[in-house]
Amino acid sequence: MKHLRILSSVLLAGLLLAAQSIALAQGPSKSAASRKLNPPPSADLDYSISAKQKGLSLNGSALVHWQTDDGHYSVTTETRASLLGKILEAKSEGTIDRFGLAPNSSTEKRFHKEQTVTTFNRQTGKITFSASDASYPIKGGEQDRNSVTWQLVVLARSGQLKSGNTVPLFVAGQKDADPWTFKIGKQEKINTPIGALTTLQISKVVQNAGKDQKVELWLAPAKEWYPVRIRFTEPDGDFIEQTIEKITPKP
Repeated sequence: MKHLRILSSVLLAGLLLAAQSIALAQGPSKSAASRKLNPPPSADLDYSISAKQKGLSLNGSALVHWQTDDGHYSVTTETRASLLGKILEAKSEGTIDRFGLAPNSSTEKRFHKEQTVTTFNRQTGKITFSASDASYPIKGGEQDRNSVTWQLVVLARSGQLKSGNTVPLFVAGQKDADPWTFKIGKQEKINTPIGALTTLQISKVVQNAGKDQKVELWLAPAKEWYPVRIRFTEPDGDFIEQTIEKITPKP
């Protein structure tokens, strides 16, 4: 059970990837921000989860509901681990502006923990947290950990991610926020339960190899640029990998 508790905490930190002020390699230039954005169509995505924690192999599943309509979006995630059942419910919702996704709120309910809410108050221009007294100014492009992957998808579909570039981000979690940087990699072919897919690989730049978690994403152009694999690796080598099992388009 101790190992399963370790898995749940890492899953929760990992599967709720991130939040940001996304831009191109040099930051969100006016020309980039003014390009027409192209969010992916609504869909349900089923993933399998495999993990190694302290030498113990564990499995789970995740269901992601992505919805976009009339300038609004929502993304909901339900994560389950073997023996534990549901260990995470998370949701981000908001609008779509010139920078991409513009969250209004992000909620997370973790295993045996109280629900937390991160609020993006557009009227006061501040990001606030139910779990802390911290606050940060809204300047444009900020994301939460539930929307970040989908912000990257929006930018990729809009032609704003180029191999070799780096993307500066601003990430709002449950209690605070941090700057992140992603490196846009090369195309890579991977095998999945829905077939072999050509993907664009994206990695979070690790500033401190002995402390920081590594995050890798694989987006599939042939599948509307949906994320078909996500991998989180800890400094000690423990990992969690999330792989697409099924994509169900929604009206």
